Amino acid sequence: MIMNQNSVKVLIVDDERSARHVLAGYIEKYCPELELIGEADQIVAAKSMIEKHHPDLVFLDVEMPGGSGFDLLDQLSDLNFGVIFVTAFDQYAIQAINHGAAYYLLKPLSIDDLIDAVKKFTSEKSHGACAIRNKVVTENVMRVDAQQRRLVLPLMDGFEVVKVADIVHCTAHDNFSDIFLTDGRKRMICRTLKFYEDLLTDDGFMRVHKSHLINLTHVTKYMKSGGGSVVLIDGTEVPLSPQKKDMFLKYFENGR
Repeated sequence: MIMNQNSVKVLIVDDERSARHVLAGYIEKYCPELELIGEADQIVAAKSMIEKHHPDLVFLDVEMPGGSGFDLLDQLSDLNFGVIFVTAFDQYAIQAINHGAAYYLLKPLSIDDLIDAVKKFTSEKSHGACAIRNKVVTENVMRVDAQQRRLVLPLMDGFEVVKVADIVHCTAHDNFSDIFLTDGRKRMICRTLKFYEDLLTDDGFMRVHKSHLINLTHVTKYMKSGGGSVVLIDGTEVPLSPQKKDMFLKYFENGR
């Protein structure tokens, strides 16, 4: 095969033959910028092919017999390739992927979602960025303490990696979110507050008001006056919605 020097070399890793066939067909028909260089049905073969062919992009199934897609990444010393995860709906897996600002597709595959994921990858690709994102995803899967997980924040000129524990609170800003860190910095992120609510609720965060998502480990005081408010470690006072008051108080009554 004569390779186009401008093409993106792609590997498909999925234990289901039919799934690989469908994805390969979609790539050929709808993603001309991609050049399929091989397929693998389990992680041992995939590891060998990645080390031999150095693909630019890997479509990686999350759950496979003999090891997950996360296991594959953990076994590789060189993570300088993009990953588009392919998975049946698995909230834990998707949260791990989203913490790393990585891309994923849900089975059964949507052509529009495939095209969108490929466009995002090709427009943002950077081998250094790919390596860091892959590392964040695999590390987060293995971390038991949610507050020690890391989060990739996409910025206008790149991205920043922060510990979940270093996020004090997030505030809605139209279709953006302002994220406030323990060192006093603020980051405006092109994600809605709902996105971070879904992502961080299991990591010890609570949306206490329509405009505020707080890290419960950084609460220093509850104030009853004015309908109720919460004071955070950085001195910020956040209003407490009446609909969230009982949930908030119960959290701390349970000795958290």
